[in-house]
Parts: sequence; structure tokens; C-alpha cells
Amino acid sequence: MGESIVFHIDVNSAFLSWEAVYRVKHLGGELDLRMIPSAVGGDISKRHGIILAKSIPAKKYNIKTGEPVTDALRKCPNLILVSPNYELYEKSSKAFIEILEKYSDKVEQYSIDEAFMDMSGTESLFGVPVIAANAIKDEIYQKLGFTVNVGISNNKLLAKMASDFKKPNRVHTLFPEEIEKKMWSLPVGDLFFVGSASEKKLHALGIRTIGELAKADVNMLKSVLKKHGEVIWNFANGRDGSMVEPVPMDNKGYGNSTTISFDVTDAQTAKMVLLSLAETVGRRLRKDDVRIETVSVSIRFYDLRYVSHQSVLKSATNITKEIHDEACRLFDELWDGTPIRHLGVHTSRVRRNGNDRQLTLFDYTDYEKMEKLDRSIDSIREKFGADAVRRASFLKQDRIEHMSGGISKAMKLPLEKRIVDNRNEKVR
Repeated sequence: MGESIVFHIDVNSAFLSWEAVYRVKHLGGELDLRMIPSAVGGDISKRHGIILAKSIPAKKYNIKTGEPVTDALRKCPNLILVSPNYELYEKSSKAFIEILEKYSDKVEQYSIDEAFMDMSGTESLFGVPVIAANAIKDEIYQKLGFTVNVGISNNKLLAKMASDFKKPNRVHTLFPEEIEKKMWSLPVGDLFFVGSASEKKLHALGIRTIGELAKADVNMLKSVLKKHGEVIWNFANGRDGSMVEPVPMDNKGYGNSTTISFDVTDAQTAKMVLLSLAETVGRRLRKDDVRIETVSVSIRFYDLRYVSHQSVLKSATNITKEIHDEACRLFDELWDGTPIRHLGVHTSRVRRNGNDRQLTLFDYTDYEKMEKLDRSIDSIREKFGADAVRRASFLKQDRIEHMSGGISKAMKLPLEKRIVDNRNEKVR
């Protein structure tokens, strides 16, 4: 067998690129968002004020993905902001993956805008790796209108690192023999899996480049960073044994969260939000025919402080009411009365082996009936839309969606129904 060849394909400024292409090609806009200081960000009035993607010209103003929109506007008052269109992004991502699957039967979608490909043994079909990578890059641009970077190596880690080299619209290689020249001189924070906390600890050890990390004593790293120290030491040396996985691995957890459009100051309202989140989490669990054993609740306060709490259930469940009841109990233990801007419900310890519920002597709850009711409601919503059935408690609620988190209701509309909204943003 020949050597393994792995590609990592990363869409350049994905959300912004997809917005730009759609506005120019489908809405008749004359201004390409990629050519000016622009960004995709949330609606400040609804408190979703985070930069999700920015153009290359916006980088000159030190605008960063993940920072508040208000901070970005202070850096660049003329920044053009557009609201996110998740329906568009999902369709663009699907079209992107479909092109990749023409070149390999082993494509692993890593996120909405990036994927790994196992290209081993395809040289007779598409040429040497660099030629094949350029063919993929060019086809994506010609057919879909946006650019990608392609990283090439013998494993996923090095391919991903290579795709992060100079952008946009480039192909880069990073084979083991190129590590010292191309990767070791980079700041240690550029290494995949080295976050800001790890970077600070490495700096405290005098390690500032990837090369210094690669040459460090692994036992010393493990003493400071535990198992993570050994992982990033291996990465710094270009070692990665993971395979390209075409079939998505089972979820290890299910969760959802939402930023609320107003400060929540009472428990009743907070628990309504938790119910709306439990609705979406429970529906996903039942769709995948799994149950969970652990529930956690997270709270972000108006001053951006964050707290969370979790517990293990007596029996695994996928029943919305059980998830909500436990979330409310955790919330009562967590909340100190501080105004809330963000709530989350997350679950873990997923089980697929049936419903082996441990019953107690005085528990007369008909859990089977509750699950059947939930599944019936799921079926109605699947057929007639999420709003076909809602709990009576939400009928008089005009500020809380009855199923919150994830893609908002507005983003679930077909693209053709959102064209008017985009035009109202004065597409130029």
C-alpha cells in the first residue's frame, strides 16, 4: 500500500463568503462583502451581538471572530454588518460537501465549513495530491463562487495545520519532512488544540513556539497540563493516529442554549426558557432513539459571568418533562437572583440499549405513556411544522419561543421567503 494522503478543506471566511456570493449572484447586489470591511454578526437589539465571520479587509482593524459587535464597531465605525442566514449556510455547506464526495468516498465533515478527505490511492484518477487539491479548489470556486484553502499531508493534524497557512484560495502541503521548516517557527498558540489557557501555561514554561513545544520534556508537560500536555506534544511533532471517518460518530451529548432578548429577573420566566430548550433537546433524543443519564444547566448573567451545574438521573430518559424538571431543580440550586441573559440545557451519558428504567415502590408515573405522548407531538411537528403544537403555558408568551435554541424560526424559512428581508438591508 502507498502512503496515506489526507486533505483538509476549509472555506475561507465561510459565513461571510456565502453571504457575499448569495447577495451578488442571487439578489443582484453590486458590492462584494469580501472586498470591504464587513462582518456577519448578530442582531444587537436581540442581544445576539457576536461577530461570526469577518472579511479580510476587516482583519486590518483587528476585528476578531467571537468578539461583541459593539467592540467591532468601535474599531471600525464603517463596518458593514449583516445578520446571519443559517438556512443559506446549511445549503452552501451541503453543496460544498457534494463536490468533495465526487473525488473521494471517504469525506469527513468536521464542521459546517470544513472537511477531511482520504485521498490515498487516487493519484491515477486525479493526479498527484497538489494537482488534485487545485482541481477541487477551482471546481468549488467555479461552481459555487467561494474560495477554499486545501491542506495536504499524511495525517489529519498536519493537513489541518497546512490549510491554515496563507489565505485565501491556496493549496499548501505539510508533510513530516516539512514540519521543522513550515510549522516549528509558528507561535505555540497556532497549534491545533492549544487554547488560550494552555498557551499561558506554556508561556510560563518558556515555550513560545511549536518547535520549542516539540522539543520539550513530555513528562514535564504532563506534570503541568496532564494528559493534554502529551497530546499537544505529539501534535507539535506531527503525530496523529486518527482516521478520516466518513460516518459521523454517535453524539456523546445533546444540548441547546439561547441568548434571551431581555434580562430575565424572575424564576418563572427562566423556567419557561428552560422548558423551551428541553423541548428541542428531548425531540432530538427521541429522533435518534437514545436516552441520557446526565442533565446540566448553564447560566450566563448580564455581566457575562458564567455558572453551570449538573446531576445524574436515577434512570436514563428522553422525556421532555423529566429533562425540564431536573433542569429546574438545578436552576434553583444555581441562581442567586442576578439578571440572566443566556440559558443552556445540556445532556450527556447517552444510552442506546433500550429503556431499562429502575422503578421505585411509590412511583406511579406512567413513563411509557409520557414517551408515547412526546413522540406523537414530535410526529405532528415533523409533518405540520414546529408551531403546529405548543404547550398552553406558551400561548400568552410573546417574548419566549416555545422551542428555543439552535437555528431561530426566521432562519428556518426557505431562502426565497427571506429574499425580501435581505433586500430590506439595502443590498448594494
